[in-house]
Amino acid sequence: MTKGDIKAQVLECIEKRKPCYFNMKYETKSYLYYPLLMNDRFFLGAVENDFELDGYTIRRFRDVTAVKIRDSLCNLIDIQEGLIDQIVIPALDLTSWESIFHSLKKMAINIIIEDERDPDDREYADAGFYIGHIEKVCRSHLWFRHFNADGIWQDEAYKIMYSEVTSVSFHTRYIDVFSKYLPPLPENIKG
Repeated sequence: MTKGDIKAQVLECIEKRKPCYFNMKYETKSYLYYPLLMNDRFFLGAVENDFELDGYTIRRFRDVTAVKIRDSLCNLIDIQEGLIDQIVIPALDLTSWESIFHSLKKMAINIIIEDERDPDDREYADAGFYIGHIEKVCRSHLWFRHFNADGIWQDEAYKIMYSEVTSVSFHTRYIDVFSKYLPPLPENIKG
């Protein structure tokens, strides 16, 4: 598929509130989203999983290799189960990663940032998944306070280059539930 074909189908899904499968160049599986917002570089999708919404994801169009509009009984089920009516479009500026992270920082929520490229293509092989709080947004990178699987905030913020970000997720069940059980951010790192 050409990028023009991909964007045309995503726009159709936005206008008609239809779900769409996205294939990414770094994954073998497809992702199912209700696309909500898009521009030439990014799209925002509400994640659909087994007739439930599970937060939002922002991705780059340059990573999308193909899309397929879902036209099946599942669409009718989503409608009958009230899924479409539950979708709220968050106030996000999709102009750039910088504007996206400024928008998310204003929400004062925890998020997940991922670099889903092959570890051999990354500067740091152990990097790739960050969950936590945006500390500071800069022109080409952000400072991000990560918490580990035990809910412990790291001592120092990570510097994450926007060029390393393939997706950002927020308001997922995983993030929101985990966040309820975290200790508060220490005063010296709130921001």
